[in-house]
Amino acid sequence: MIETAARRPRIVVGVDGSEPARRALLWAAEEARLRDADLEVVHAWQHPTTTFGLVLPADDRAAAEAYARHVLDVAVEALAGRGLAVEPILVDGPPARALIEASAGAALVVVGSRGRGGFRGLLLGSVSGQAMHHARCPVVVVP
Repeated sequence: MIETAARRPRIVVGVDGSEPARRALLWAAEEARLRDADLEVVHAWQHPTTTFGLVLPADDRAAAEAYARHVLDVAVEALAGRGLAVEPILVDGPPARALIEASAGAALVVVGSRGRGGFRGLLLGSVSGQAMHHARCPVVVVP
């Protein structure tokens, strides 16, 4: 029989630069510390290639990606000095799909109750709702 090294549990947290996402990040970090788990910090972004029939310049896409990287970097920097194994993950695509895909093999997915979506009055955001219904592991929605 071949022995393999035991893998540490993995917690996935979605961030978007919003206050609810910041709370979810801090909650997930504490949970990762308590479980001795690795923490994957996921930020998904999308840049439209057209708007009102106009093709957007490539520079706009590069700027959008740079901003997305900045959002992820700020989130990861907030965890400095906590002694966690943190893996930042930047995804070009829909946030809900990114979290659902990251949930495969994860111990937990953590999201904020609302993010930067357009319907700020919703009690539960569309990304958190999609994660709750389609993730392949338990999901915690941090209010």
